[in-house]
Amino acid sequence: MNIKRNVLLNPGPATTTDTVKLAQVVPDICPREKEFAGLMKKLRSDLLRLVHAPEGEYTSVLFCGSGTINIDVCINSLLPEGKKILIVNNGAYNSRAVEVCEMYRLPHINLQFSVYEQPDLDAVKAALDANTDVAVVYCCHHETGTGILNPIREIGAMAHEHGAIFVSDTTSTLGMIPLNVVDDNVDFCMASAQKGLMAMSGLSFIIGKTDIIKASKNYPTRSYYCNLYLQYEYFEKTGEMHFTPPVQTIYATIQALKEYFEEGEAAKFARHRAVYEAIHDGLDKLGLETVIDRNIESGLVVSVKYPDDPNWDFEKVHDYCYERGFTIYPGKISTTNTFRLCSLGKIFPKDIEDFFVVLGEALDVYDIKTARNG
Repeated sequence: MNIKRNVLLNPGPATTTDTVKLAQVVPDICPREKEFAGLMKKLRSDLLRLVHAPEGEYTSVLFCGSGTINIDVCINSLLPEGKKILIVNNGAYNSRAVEVCEMYRLPHINLQFSVYEQPDLDAVKAALDANTDVAVVYCCHHETGTGILNPIREIGAMAHEHGAIFVSDTTSTLGMIPLNVVDDNVDFCMASAQKGLMAMSGLSFIIGKTDIIKASKNYPTRSYYCNLYLQYEYFEKTGEMHFTPPVQTIYATIQALKEYFEEGEAAKFARHRAVYEAIHDGLDKLGLETVIDRNIESGLVVSVKYPDDPNWDFEKVHDYCYERGFTIYPGKISTTNTFRLCSLGKIFPKDIEDFFVVLGEALDVYDIKTARNG
């Protein structure tokens, strides 16, 4: 098949390989067949390998949905009666966890920091010292709205010192930035197939400690579909998802994981990093500015300021690039007008060089001045 290749510089879904796309073309199968249950069992085991999680101590649980379903599941399932959740919040995706707490009316502390900075660890410790009823600490590994990488190892250690569990949203880092859940003090992490694994949208998964999931059976049940223990128990009893799984997406994810292990953790991280460096090089040459200190960037997302020129129009520039096979993405910082360029997916530095040729053309076509030519 001749499949057009687009270079996606958005924060997911990511550019996929043709082999991952074609893995979905399989004979129709009922997902209740033993053969399919066997595929999911192997997939769940391979996901543990992805984060160096000891099998038995940790397990993985699959859900049908976008990455946000994981936030919902973990927050509503893992908070015991009469306890609080502390959300270490420095951006849009931590704020999403706050919104989940508000929707379920769960006791929580929204510990807010600047969206331009990492959380202040002294403030996190002070909040835990002052609130002995905190049972869950939550923080994104990577604030995808800005590109900031958060110090989850240190936050997880503080949670454990205060008798709380630590949940990290790793949706936009898992499979791209090496993670060892034991060394990094992570009790629960999460992702969806279309991000770091470079598979397809529709399958999400949570990796977490088995004993805590079992204990959560006795916590208040706040959701039927989005309940971690119920989904885990059904897998353990039947090998199947409780409800209809995204069959083709699971086939694609199995292929994507195969390709992940073939490329290797270190090599894949190095490739993403090389793409990130190429993004910064291209921005420097075009005279475009970024908003986040590179010392705290993840190496996966770069937030770029709009040029200070009245001719700038994001939609026009987006469309020009899109028509030529490149996708750029709006920013998510309420106080600054930005767009994002991301190093996810099966892309390479040469793709970035080609992109900046196109972006430079767009700036010229629409007579947009930057520090390069302003």
